[in-house]
Amino acid sequence: MLNYSLDAEGIATVEFDYPDKSQNILNAKSMGAYADAMQKALADPAVKGIVVASAKKDFIAGGDLAELGAATDAAAFHASISAWHKLMRAIELGGKPVAAALNGTTLGGGMEVALGCHYRVAADSPKARFGFPEVTLGLLPGAGGTQRLPRLAGMMAAAPLLMEGKRIKAAEAQKIGMIHAVVKVGDERTAARAWVLDAIASGAKPLQPWDSKGFKIPGGGPSTPGGMQMLMAANAMLREKTCDNYPAPKHILSCVYEGLSTNIDTGLAIEARYFTNLVMSPVSKNMIRSLFFGMQEANKLASRPAGVPPQKYAKIGMLGAGMMGAGIAMSTATAGIAIVLLDTTQEAADKGKDYARKQWSKQVAKGRMTAEAMEGLLARIHPTADYADLKGCELVIEAVFEKREIKADVTKKTEAVIAEDSIFASNTSTLPITGLAEASARPANFIGLHFFSPAEKMPLVEIIVGKQTSDATLARSMDYVRAIGKTPIVVNDSRGFYTSRVFGTYVSEGMALLEEGVPPALIDKAGLIAGMPVGPLALADEVSIELVHKIAQQTKADLGAAYVERAADRVAAKMVAELGRLGRKSGAGFYDYPADGPKHLWSGLAGQFPPRVDADGTAALSLDEIVERLILVQSVETVRCLEEKVLRAPIDADVGAILGWGYPPFRGGPIGWLHTLGAAQAVARLDRLAEHYGPRFAAPKLLRDMAARGERFYP
Repeated sequence: MLNYSLDAEGIATVEFDYPDKSQNILNAKSMGAYADAMQKALADPAVKGIVVASAKKDFIAGGDLAELGAATDAAAFHASISAWHKLMRAIELGGKPVAAALNGTTLGGGMEVALGCHYRVAADSPKARFGFPEVTLGLLPGAGGTQRLPRLAGMMAAAPLLMEGKRIKAAEAQKIGMIHAVVKVGDERTAARAWVLDAIASGAKPLQPWDSKGFKIPGGGPSTPGGMQMLMAANAMLREKTCDNYPAPKHILSCVYEGLSTNIDTGLAIEARYFTNLVMSPVSKNMIRSLFFGMQEANKLASRPAGVPPQKYAKIGMLGAGMMGAGIAMSTATAGIAIVLLDTTQEAADKGKDYARKQWSKQVAKGRMTAEAMEGLLARIHPTADYADLKGCELVIEAVFEKREIKADVTKKTEAVIAEDSIFASNTSTLPITGLAEASARPANFIGLHFFSPAEKMPLVEIIVGKQTSDATLARSMDYVRAIGKTPIVVNDSRGFYTSRVFGTYVSEGMALLEEGVPPALIDKAGLIAGMPVGPLALADEVSIELVHKIAQQTKADLGAAYVERAADRVAAKMVAELGRLGRKSGAGFYDYPADGPKHLWSGLAGQFPPRVDADGTAALSLDEIVERLILVQSVETVRCLEEKVLRAPIDADVGAILGWGYPPFRGGPIGWLHTLGAAQAVARLDRLAEHYGPRFAAPKLLRDMAARGERFYP
């Protein structure tokens, strides 16, 4: 856990070395061991100074999220964090110089351990990062970070690290005063020890800046004109960005304002209370579960079928050089894999490669990539109109038009060229994989790889397993997704799979609200307040109202008499077939897109969908009711996907929703939100909505049974 040694010159070295882990973490055990070691060193007359270091390649990665996520006793937790603050203050005021030797990445609680030392020296490692990522998981730096960092760097410099979770390199950390010195890799302990020896020789009692007489906060405290202006601006920006859905950044601002208005000890007591509140909140538990543990399991390929050797890819085929195909080609080339980009003409294929050049040129212009590196990436993309060029591809992905006949044609042409064991994948967003595989001579090698637009940026790939897809094909496909740096979720085949099916309910509910007479501005504002990145009507424009209409037509043709028309189908038909408003791509949808100004709601919407208001002129539906409908319609459809075995596990649903269409992380995902409400409460809400708005809100049997048994989706 910790290594302790004392040399002939009286320098004690306290070295973090967490057993059976590649990185050091802070939890009850390691913090207890650190407390014992530091108290021993402070009490030992033979110890003149202390160096805090790490035996791992990095210093400390941060707190133990499993322990934080499992914490339920607020009083006990508050007592433990208050005891930690007391220890840190004892180190600062103990009269012995303490230096931290930061050999690599130092984050969260690890950075707070370092800030509690009198001196910090970091190795100049290009991969090392320093900062406080707690806010990205619904927490705040609770071991003194909100108090020590702004007292060292000033509120303005501290804000992006504390409130955005920004991670910086050693040189920048030194520039703002977070680190005192940056030295060559391997020299950090020597430099830390040298400072300690100098401090001992000086005979002066080492003190932190805030304990020194006449200390002033760099740039001014909260009550100064500059400080007040900064806090007011930060508060306004925070409100606009989060709609008050995320308590962590708001609590961080409160810690800074309240804590820096008083002394360090009172400030730490204030921080401890806000930190305890966040650790106990459902928001942090939702975010830790979905964004950390769920993502970690997905990225480790935890659900990969066993017994299949790992697949290394050298050559990939991409059918369709449109924006999606070009984006997939970019991701593949970036991973060091050659890719054949095929389209119906050489001109169309070249256009796809030019898209990649255009996107990478932006990176070159910003200094994030060299021109030589860009040319190296482009050299891996081979544009062509000749199927013979697909020979040797271990995997071929199609992203052609959403028509079965076209997909069947390219499947046959591709399989005539590629090897027997090569994989053929469809990027379809709605058409069942089992049906598409009927065109294949080897359906066991046929799978769905559903990317999201823009493919070069979006992190999720939904892998769809058809009825005849083999475990080997699934395992090898998962290997490709990870090779290109994406996060996979695995689902079973059905119409719309999981992501398109549930994402579509959000857009559809927005259209249903419009048909009911809810003002369109209120609908889209409610989406933002619910935590979604874009309102449902604006999102319909982005994905194309025409696409919504075409999918409805295809579904109707496929299902025949079993098809049930929805409000969204009627709204989309009117917008597309009657009014010719297809969405953003045509410059006209629910919004207008003038060339010389920002988009705005189409003024003709009120005439087509007259707003329904109460006698007093207010909207007939409350904002809370609209928000509830937009969120719970996604959750209830997700439970149906679980019940029908489309989804294999609740966490796949939550990770997929957050990464795939921007479902609000503070809710934990569509299943995470039901977990937060509790099954019984969720059923009660759905029953009320179903009574008013129809069977799309009817609680599935799976959820009713869970409510009856008092079960939850997660421990």
